[in-house]
Amino acid sequence: MQYKCLIIDDNEIERDALEMHLKKISQLEIIAICKNGIEAADFLSRNNIDIVFSDIDMPELSGIALLKSIKKHPLFVFITAYSEYAAESYEVDAIDFVVKPATFPRILKAANKAIEYLELKNKVSGTAEAVQEVSDNHSDHFFFKETKGISKLKYNDVIYIESLGDFSKIFTENDMHIILVSLKNLEKQLPKNLFARVHKQYMININHIVTLTTHEVHMNHNFIVPISASNRQELLESAIDKKILSRFIKN
Repeated sequence: MQYKCLIIDDNEIERDALEMHLKKISQLEIIAICKNGIEAADFLSRNNIDIVFSDIDMPELSGIALLKSIKKHPLFVFITAYSEYAAESYEVDAIDFVVKPATFPRILKAANKAIEYLELKNKVSGTAEAVQEVSDNHSDHFFFKETKGISKLKYNDVIYIESLGDFSKIFTENDMHIILVSLKNLEKQLPKNLFARVHKQYMININHIVTLTTHEVHMNHNFIVPISASNRQELLESAIDKKILSRFIKN
């Protein structure tokens, strides 16, 4: 199956480079290429697109402003030279954020993430229900619905969770579960003393932390999860600082 995509960038060289990359991905069909956000807004109002690959910093109408302005949202992959836009892009539920210069491997990764989301959405559309946590506060496990049925997981078996828009990926040591519930809603249901949001797209089980660095959390079983500066500070204050061994002990 091919997915319709739109390219938006006010820089001709960047547009041509992105078009070259996307033409290598057989599951994508480039429907149109727009030079700015206003042109793209007009096109999107008249056409159905699955995935938009858009610059952010454009005159008159930025990529983020464009996404906010349209009623029917295709998936957006933002591609920009300014990494400081990352947090805002995830606030508007962009499926991915790519920092220029955008190499083919990075564009392929973003495209595959968008394609995976669309295929999951098509697969469960009309049949899957939103996941509901059905354990009580004293339980060590929870149940959730996935395409194969209702599954049970122990909280401590969950290493980390990745957002995929309306879906989430739950990673354990040897398995990965895809569930039809957003990370935002999972955060409200999972025990706050065990799970911490470390990024717009990631939540971790703090019992599986091995090493915390400036930009990453190294987890058990060799998993590595990115962490934002604000979430790192919050994690330190809420969980880690309380357990750091003190150099001095009062008698």
